[in-house]
Parts: sequence; C-alpha cells; structure tokens
Amino acid sequence: MPAKRPPVPLSRERIIEAALHLADAEGLRRLTMRKLGDALQVEAMAIYHHLPRGKEALFDALAEHVTAVHVDPGPAAGWQDIARAWARARRAALLEHPGVLSLALTRPPKGAALASLTEQTEQLREAGLGDAAPAAVRALLAYVYGSVAVELQRSGWADPDAEVREVRTAEGEREFAEGLDALIAGISGWARDGSGTRP
Repeated sequence: MPAKRPPVPLSRERIIEAALHLADAEGLRRLTMRKLGDALQVEAMAIYHHLPRGKEALFDALAEHVTAVHVDPGPAAGWQDIARAWARARRAALLEHPGVLSLALTRPPKGAALASLTEQTEQLREAGLGDAAPAAVRALLAYVYGSVAVELQRSGWADPDAEVREVRTAEGEREFAEGLDALIAGISGWARDGSGTRP
C-alpha cells in the first residue's frame, strides 16, 4: 500500500493562488473565507494566521499580485520601448486574472505593487523621459486599466450566463497596440515641448 503524501502546508502563496482561481471562476462577490477554506481543505480560521486582517488583507494581496509586474528592458532600450513593455506586461497580468480587476482599480498600490511603479518610473526617467516620467506612468496606467476594462466588457466575461473562457482576442490585442502607440506619441510630444516639466 503506497504511503500517503503529507499534506501541503498552508502558506500565503497557496491562499492567494486559490483565491485567484475562485475569483476568476465565480467573481469576487462569491469569494468568502469559508469557500476559500474549503478549496484549500482547511478551516477558514486557519487562513487568518497568514492574513490577520481577513478579507481586507486578502483583497490587498490579490491586488498586489496582479499589479506587481517587473520588466527588464535591457541597456539599449529607449523610453518608448520601455513604456510599451510595461504596458503589455501590466495588461497581461490583469487579463490573466480578470476576477480581481476591480481590486487593482480601487486598492492603493502597496508593497511590491508600489515598488513596481517606482521601478517603471525610474526606468523611463533614466531612458530619456526625465521629469515627465511620473506623469507618463500615470497616463500609461490609466490607459492599461481602461482598455482592459473595455476588453472584459466586450468579452461578456462578467455575464453569469455567458461561457467565456478566454478574454484575450486578436482584435483586443490590435486595438490595445494602436491606442498605446497613440498615447506614447502624445507623451513624446508633450515631453518634447516642455509640458512634462511643469510642476
């Protein structure tokens, strides 16, 4: 008789992974600590050992997970290519877990998510965007969030009666790239004429 495998220890990472799966499959409104405990095969109270603030801490962790992206652009990349890389990475992370988009939109960046924004700003600044970098990051972030929200709306993902397994489409990819090019062109002109240096 084969030996039983020891149970996988509960961890913050396992909790977040299970919560992401539930949120993507059923939506945030149906994500409860009891249901999460059932998915992890533990009592709901065990989750509080890793997330003492309960659901609020869980939601913060989910938002951080999908917004704490990292981009390594390489030494020769211009700021425009860096901006595109960050925008695409952020879009990919959000589309991978559409169930927590609302948390990414409403929760202030903390921890790794805040560090990600700082890293993006410094990369753009050092690649030539200078003092216009912080405002550019805000504009790029707003564009990514808005475009992803429109993609989800069009896909019907939020419709409980629809069967949508993939929110990415070729049309969405094309429209995102076109809008991103337009935004970067606008940022470039804005920074070039000195508007980006205004307090």
